[in-house]
Amino acid sequence: VQLVESGGDSVQAGGSLRLRCAISGSTSSTYCMGWVRQAPGKQREGVASFYTGGGPIFYDDSVKGRFTLSREHSLQMDNLKPEDTAIDYCAARLCATPKQALSAVKNWENYRYWGQGTQVTVS
Repeated sequence: VQLVESGGDSVQAGGSLRLRCAISGSTSSTYCMGWVRQAPGKQREGVASFYTGGGPIFYDDSVKGRFTLSREHSLQMDNLKPEDTAIDYCAARLCATPKQALSAVKNWENYRYWGQGTQVTVS
């Protein structure tokens, strides 16, 4: 599975961006798909995730109500804040249940497949 992100940019606080994740390779199995970000000088943190076999989409509390993850793997980011400045990564791993997608938000280190990242800067 190969992942390629796009859509990162520099915006002013209160603005919006849409990140996209192009996926190629073997996708016949079910996966947990999500976005993980890393702010300057900080550890990576999970942003949102879902199970490709169905079920809800899960969000970290820091982005609830502002970010929307679609099942087409795009991440709509509204009302951006300076603390959203980060490199954002699209990530995936094999999963068998929606509950694993919930776990994937906090346990982002279990993702197996990663994109190269896209820079989001909010000033």
